[in-house]
Amino acid sequence: MSNLKGKKAVVIGGSSGIGLETTRLLSEAGVEVVVGCRRGVMPESLIGVTVRSVDVLDREGLNTFFASVGEIDYLVNAATGGDRAVGPFMDMDLDGFQASFAKLWGYTNSVRLGAGYVKDSGAIVLVSGYPARKVKTGYIAISTVGNAVEGFVRAIAAELAPKRINVVSPGLIDTPMFAHQGSEREEFLSNGTSQHLIPRAGKPEEVAKGILFALENEFVTGTTIDVDGGALLS
Repeated sequence: MSNLKGKKAVVIGGSSGIGLETTRLLSEAGVEVVVGCRRGVMPESLIGVTVRSVDVLDREGLNTFFASVGEIDYLVNAATGGDRAVGPFMDMDLDGFQASFAKLWGYTNSVRLGAGYVKDSGAIVLVSGYPARKVKTGYIAISTVGNAVEGFVRAIAAELAPKRINVVSPGLIDTPMFAHQGSEREEFLSNGTSQHLIPRAGKPEEVAKGILFALENEFVTGTTIDVDGGALLS
């Protein structure tokens, strides 16, 4: 990660899960990190990281946030956008289905308003998920949003060049976004990954390493990087 030292990055959604581990790895690599999150609170173990409260669905607030941060090398958005609708589409409340796209709107807002602050030599990374290309029963909304995120990255890569933009697609990852606890959580993660080539849930740090690869490698743009334990192949 020698190319990262001395750089400046914004990590939106950087206070928990994949975003938190991305923040941690960037900071350890010598990157000046500014975290944007709704709560504006970070673990005390992360020293030297600037934290600012921001809502990616608030365009005026997001614009002010980027203006206050100034020029950056990297922009990562790992925010989930809020609740996601789960269940059969034909039985689904359409307002819930539509609300699942808050993730996409947060991503497009951050790219539209933040890309101008990214150096021409810099990079942007968004996060989708393996259901975008391998949907399970009941995950129609999640799959559709993921498809939209990956399609957006491919579509806009040429317009942003020479700045790079990529998307990292995780498998089932053990993060705080799952409400299950104890044995119920272990069973949920085990059942969800038992048929994968690597039959376990992924760790946030493993996905964060994929994000850092996309930031550092200057020959990668407009593509999806899978960090899914072989979920797409199972």
